[in-house]
Amino acid sequence: MSPTPAAGAPELAADATGLLLLRGLRFFGRHGNNESERLLGSHFTVDLEVTAEIGRAAASDRLEDGVDYSKLYEVARRLTEENQFHLLETLASRIADEVLAMPQVRSVLVRVTKEPRRPAQTLGFAVELHRP
Repeated sequence: MSPTPAAGAPELAADATGLLLLRGLRFFGRHGNNESERLLGSHFTVDLEVTAEIGRAAASDRLEDGVDYSKLYEVARRLTEENQFHLLETLASRIADEVLAMPQVRSVLVRVTKEPRRPAQTLGFAVELHRP
């Protein structure tokens, strides 16, 4: 049985948009401009900010009417763990391409951070890409 909206609660328009956030997705990958970076690998953190139509899903309470968070996670995981790119920009762009191919998605911000392999004076090196 689906929950019903509270009495007097305004309903969202079917095309209402919202921001879906996936933060701190941590993966091991083999990306870098140097061969040794790709051979040894590093840990990467991916953050996604996805603007998507959420009105229909909010009204129906059905996953198939919205963006499935597990599919967003799987895109980031697969591209980070199963591919090798020389640049973080390329990894971020490929993630953005696949996320934007989802029907309800209107825009995406992808942040990829590469953790240093040895102690350093930084938490990591990052690229942030926003695509409408």
